Amino acid sequence: MTAFNTDHPHAFESHRAAWVAREERAEQLIPLIGRLYRDHGVVTSIHGHRLINLSATGVISVHDRARELGHDELTLEETATVLAALLAIAPEPASIDVARLAMSVRGLDGDDVTERLRAEIDAAHPAYAAGPTDVVLYGFGRIGRLLARILINHAGNGNGLRLRAIVVRRGSDNDLHKRASLLARDSVHGPFPGAVTVDAENDVLIANGTRIQVIYSDDPAGVDYVAYGIRDAIIVDNTGRWRDEAGLAQHLTSPGVARVLLTAPGKTPLKNIVHGINDDTIADGDRILSAASCTTNAITPVLKAVDEAYGIVRGHVETVHSFTNDQNLTDNFHRGDRRGRSAVLNMVITETGAAKAVAKALPQLAGKLTGSSIRVPTPDVSLAILNLTLERPATKDQINDYLRRVSLHSRLRQQIDYIESPEVVSSDFVGSHRAGIVDGLATIADETNLVLYVWYDNEYGYSCQVVRVLEAMAGTHPAVVPPRAEVRLEPAH
Repeated sequence: MTAFNTDHPHAFESHRAAWVAREERAEQLIPLIGRLYRDHGVVTSIHGHRLINLSATGVISVHDRARELGHDELTLEETATVLAALLAIAPEPASIDVARLAMSVRGLDGDDVTERLRAEIDAAHPAYAAGPTDVVLYGFGRIGRLLARILINHAGNGNGLRLRAIVVRRGSDNDLHKRASLLARDSVHGPFPGAVTVDAENDVLIANGTRIQVIYSDDPAGVDYVAYGIRDAIIVDNTGRWRDEAGLAQHLTSPGVARVLLTAPGKTPLKNIVHGINDDTIADGDRILSAASCTTNAITPVLKAVDEAYGIVRGHVETVHSFTNDQNLTDNFHRGDRRGRSAVLNMVITETGAAKAVAKALPQLAGKLTGSSIRVPTPDVSLAILNLTLERPATKDQINDYLRRVSLHSRLRQQIDYIESPEVVSSDFVGSHRAGIVDGLATIADETNLVLYVWYDNEYGYSCQVVRVLEAMAGTHPAVVPPRAEVRLEPAH
């Protein structure tokens, strides 16, 4: 018979009371987080994990995760102090790491807190453009709908990227309602956080107050966007139909279009941009750009970090990739090798250009990487296995400590995440904002031989990278506070 400890009869009640008190405190933070976002365009986070649109339990969870990653404990009271001071400062749009600011003002009071935070914000040198930038999604598939969700949720005070329209081919008489339903419901990413309604008379979707014009067209050169009040727009082509300059340039002949961004690898001479790596090469004169692929975005930041610290002689990238809409549900004809076989019943060996594409963002790795891929029967989240030969030897502990610090403190902290857990599986990374997540427990290091496992949400994580490129193109990428580290990413010794 099981014996129960009755020495502390009020233990249950005390733990419950402590939890309720934390929930109440977290609930008090939510209006502060919301006001900073709505009134000032400020996105707050705890070590890169966002606070906007979280429940009280979600706010607590983000604080607890910081402690699990080895940081000093951050109390809800300390977060409240920083948020209140930020509201008093009323900063320009920015991405603000509340945890790092809280550490910088620990021990200060009143006006000293405000002045220290003001100095941190000033040091970030905001480069936020005045006025909004119109965005049009050409295509409304998996990536298009996730981009719509992100842009709607990032609408803030309306002074950044504005989703104005989507362009699709009419699929049925009730096409508009079906598009609305697909935006509102998603089998992988869950329900849309808000309301989606239909204005059928005007071919408009309204999502959380964002009015989205639905334009029916199959001709990228045949849409008059100005007629819909859209000007100097960035067209995000997520159809995959055109990947070269000539094909994508068709968009530029439509009135109201200023620039084009492709959500797939672009053919030379198009620039393939991986945000955090080569977004600084975007020039005002670049009319057409590519945001590369989901795999290229996942592995390039990790490869850059490793190459800077230890040097990469050569390597092979194997991706275990969730199936995509390009494959068949059941066996049927497909012009691609093996892709005609059922995606939900088979592992399918296929090609990937991601390894070679890395060189378009990191030229120093040209000719050093090979790659292949296995499509597997999961709907989202993939895994890249990086088998690398290094110039300088490293131990598992050195590599892991280095990559953990990179994920938290470097200029790549928006791209790289790090985790150590013996229980995580692919579905745990659905909805990750990072381009890739290093699984530290899986790392293998033997002198100059290194194997890294990098998880990535090939849908949502990639879409977040696309939005960052959009912000860079528009000049609306918010200041990062505290500023990203600009020093060389040094390894642990």
